[in-house]
Amino acid sequence: MLFREFAELCDTIEKTSSRLAMADLLAEVFPTLSADDLPIFVRFSRGKIFPDWSAEKLGFGPGLLYEALAYVIGKKRETVISAINSSGDTGRVVEGLLEKREQTMFFSEELELLDVHSRFVQMAKTSGRKSQQERMRSAQYLFSNASPLEGRYLARLMLEEMRIGVGEGVVREAVAKGFAVSEEIVEHAHQALNDLGEVALLAKTNSAALAEVRITPFRPVKMMLAQAGSITGMVETHGSVVAENKYDGSRFQFHKVGSKTAIYSRRLEEMTKSLPDVVALLTAATDHDVIIDGEVIAMQDGKPMPFQTVLRRIRRKHDVAEVAGAISMQPRVFDILVCDGETLIDKPLSERRSILESVMKEFVAPQMVSDSSEDIERYYHAALDSGNEGIMLKVPDSPYLPGNRGKLWIKIKPEVDTIDLTVIGAEWGEGKRAKMFGSFLLACQDENGDLLELSRVATGIDDAMLAELYELFKEKIVAEHGKTVVFEPDVVFEVGYAELQRSTNYAAGYALRFPRFVRLRDDKDPSEIETIESLARRYSMQNKAGQ
Repeated sequence: MLFREFAELCDTIEKTSSRLAMADLLAEVFPTLSADDLPIFVRFSRGKIFPDWSAEKLGFGPGLLYEALAYVIGKKRETVISAINSSGDTGRVVEGLLEKREQTMFFSEELELLDVHSRFVQMAKTSGRKSQQERMRSAQYLFSNASPLEGRYLARLMLEEMRIGVGEGVVREAVAKGFAVSEEIVEHAHQALNDLGEVALLAKTNSAALAEVRITPFRPVKMMLAQAGSITGMVETHGSVVAENKYDGSRFQFHKVGSKTAIYSRRLEEMTKSLPDVVALLTAATDHDVIIDGEVIAMQDGKPMPFQTVLRRIRRKHDVAEVAGAISMQPRVFDILVCDGETLIDKPLSERRSILESVMKEFVAPQMVSDSSEDIERYYHAALDSGNEGIMLKVPDSPYLPGNRGKLWIKIKPEVDTIDLTVIGAEWGEGKRAKMFGSFLLACQDENGDLLELSRVATGIDDAMLAELYELFKEKIVAEHGKTVVFEPDVVFEVGYAELQRSTNYAAGYALRFPRFVRLRDDKDPSEIETIESLARRYSMQNKAGQ
């Protein structure tokens, strides 16, 4: 497939407002693609270059993109930056600048989808002193041979933000329609493979195998998530439920096959080198080949330490062994996905728990099973007294649904509402904070994963954290408009608020009353932030509580 054809299809999809129409369009295209092109097309349409389970990154920020484009169009870098600052849509600006380029090109050849993908892979694998130069050359090659429309989507792919509205749900529907298989089977295969590109390829080449896919060790799957709820609501709905401590730590997924081991973060990034002590503890705790789900917490004097202590340790790249003894990092394991080659996610929680207890010698998180709201309430307060965040309530016969945030797992925390949002922009501060970002613009997501402005936050951030956030965001600047800065949407904040209000000031249709920064959640991926649907639920629950 020519990349030009891909760009033309993306342009058509971008002009399509109906989710159903998008799925129908993709369903027509998918069967026509070759086995080589199909998985790449699927990933590219979602703004992904690599499978979701892969930790590979392109390593190509806005700054390099501006330089590569400036070279190709024969203009200064400042000209490119100025154009982007005036628009904010990097893809559209690249398209416009390529239409006006003045520099005579020495060669021009049609780009193929496979060629673009191989260039991206090459850029990601480049390392060493000359890595930036090599990435730059690849980008220059791509822009030099791109039509203006192709340039729009090349730029967006480089920033991994397609902005055409194709989310996981749209692709699942399209795969099901295009290859005449049930959407349930497609979703189940996606849960195990964690790569819609591979799911689409399997649907094309061997659709019967979709129902037989298994989780593969060292290809992490998304973790099952919880939504807010109440003890009485869970007991009234399900009767007997499982109660577990909700730890103030960092979620992990541990893989072990023979002597080979790896541990992954909630964002599916490998952190084996950052947590060698935790890996050693888990390895010694089982003689079986497993994939297990748990949380790592920092302990001192028998009490859990704050979440940020864990994150600082995970972020550490050097002198890990020297600091490992200073703070005890302890795993708490609460689920098992694979045991000795058997995928267990379809088995009920109660059965998975029995298997977990039989294969782990220690570190299995305690739990209580009860149908008494009073007993669970006491368990909840004991968890808080022990320094934990609260408790989790789980339905005993629930399967493990990777990436799902449904009503089968509920989190119970103190009555302080917090919300996870991605940072899409900021404003420069004033006075002594003039060289740092003073307030941050936050967004939730719609059903397609597109971002919608929801609130700004400035309070709750001390000078030390502002300095840390400046270092984090300065390389993520996409555009500037006076005091306003636009970021790549790659960072998640947990924000507290007093009340959720209806508002016409933000695209989400809501606003946070008295928002306050709680903490940086760099263990979370932007795909996990609050959705419009869950905001509506929060708003409804809040109004019922106030009646």
